[in-house]
Amino acid sequence: MTALLTLTVLVLVAIAIWQMTKIFELSQTKTENAEIANDSDNKNNGYLLFAFLIFIYGITIFSFAKYSKMLLPEAASAHGGDYDQLMWVSFGIIFFVQTITQALLHYFAYKYRGQKGRKALFFADNDKLEFIWTIIPVIVLAGLILWGLYTWTNIMDINEDDDPLVVELYAQQFNWTARYAGDDNVLGDANVRLIDINNANVLGLDESDPNAEDDIIVKELHLPVGRKVNFKMRSQDVLHSAYMPHFRAQMNCVPGMITQFSFTPTVTTEEMRLNPDIVDKVKRTNALRAEWAAEGKPNTDPWEFDYVLLCNKICGKSHYNMQMKIIVETEEEYNKWLAEQKTFKETVMVDETTDQAFNAEDGVDVELSETTSVE
Repeated sequence: MTALLTLTVLVLVAIAIWQMTKIFELSQTKTENAEIANDSDNKNNGYLLFAFLIFIYGITIFSFAKYSKMLLPEAASAHGGDYDQLMWVSFGIIFFVQTITQALLHYFAYKYRGQKGRKALFFADNDKLEFIWTIIPVIVLAGLILWGLYTWTNIMDINEDDDPLVVELYAQQFNWTARYAGDDNVLGDANVRLIDINNANVLGLDESDPNAEDDIIVKELHLPVGRKVNFKMRSQDVLHSAYMPHFRAQMNCVPGMITQFSFTPTVTTEEMRLNPDIVDKVKRTNALRAEWAAEGKPNTDPWEFDYVLLCNKICGKSHYNMQMKIIVETEEEYNKWLAEQKTFKETVMVDETTDQAFNAEDGVDVELSETTSVE
């Protein structure tokens, strides 16, 4: 309410100042024709252009100084460094060009402002200038595009030469489910038409496929550090996008097809929690939550950093809540965790009356929800 009253007062003050300005103009009996700009008007507009140029540079510097802390920390994947380098070089070129062109634009607008007795000079064409301002962007953009294609080709190097871990990410409104390929490291066949709610086969695995028996279905993603992971992605209902920002990884999940992405985690969760940027972010977040807790607001428990899988497509009303926790750990910790998980054969195929379709964390059973239904 206070904010509304403050805004109302500011609007009324602005209207009052505007009206007073109009009254002042009407009171001037020797005012020149306002429809024609004179030398003084053009000079003042030139100064205003310089003021606006200073504002542009000032707001840019302020934004970097104020909000750089909001940027992601260093990449936690093997390809992430190449991705970040390409992005920062692109940003550097953009800001350099923007700084030069804006300065020239505002300077020339002032230097060649209208003046009484000055006739405008123009060139119908100038082959030299045309060549310069055409060839420079062509060379720069061609370089960035070729570099981008090279980086993209390296990132999308999805093969099984390095004995990668095979994991499926299954998207549905509004949650994620992960499926590990088990001891044979081969995912069993699956199809949305094979989903059997009564038998808790929520991912539509083909129970006649031997490769599906040792598949492990979980609601929390664990990854071993230093080992390549080949992700195979499916969607049950609409277009989703598997987005893992700290690994610089994203791939659409398209109904009716399997998409793929591959990367190698390089930083464990515990190591990332010691990153100075993350430490500062956790500190700032928990300080804010402490203030909210003092005011009696909900969801103010202390926060601890974790990698996260998000949906980067607006897939419905609960899109914002579609996320999964990712834990990157040592090979030994990962193997220990995996050994504790039950296979598809143990959780579904062994008992058709069970209602637990996947492994639950901390011994808490996870019941089927209406979001798993297929029309």
